[in-house]
Amino acid sequence: MMRGVGGPLLCIGDLLSDVGDGDGGATSSSPSPSTSASSSSNPNPSDPIRGSDLNQLFQENYNKLNEALEGTDHSWTALTLKLCSALDAADKLVQTANSNSAMLAEKVRVLHDIVRRGDSAVASVKSIYGVQGKTTSIGINERS
Repeated sequence: MMRGVGGPLLCIGDLLSDVGDGDGGATSSSPSPSTSASSSSNPNPSDPIRGSDLNQLFQENYNKLNEALEGTDHSWTALTLKLCSALDAADKLVQTANSNSAMLAEKVRVLHDIVRRGDSAVASVKSIYGVQGKTTSIGINERS
């Protein structure tokens, strides 16, 4: 298939296939998620995109893209790149959240094992003191 030849529909297909390539050549020329966030949801482009801003950023870019596609100008290409950047940022956010939740789950498993060993040690101590004699409410052995 010849890429980059033809009308706008082939160019959109090329853009989508380039975005789908991941680390292909097109991603180096596409704006980074932080630079595409120059809309009203993120006035300072040097600030990273927060997860709570992604929905608004996506919606703004989507609405602008629809307006451009209804018109006759060619701004849809830049708007499509911005929309793809917002989707890429959302994908990275989800990957980070999944990674963080996996690490958290592992730490919870470790803590659970520690608590279980502690409970086992307490049960062992109770059984030892239960054999040697009764304890008072303050923990002093009473011998009769």
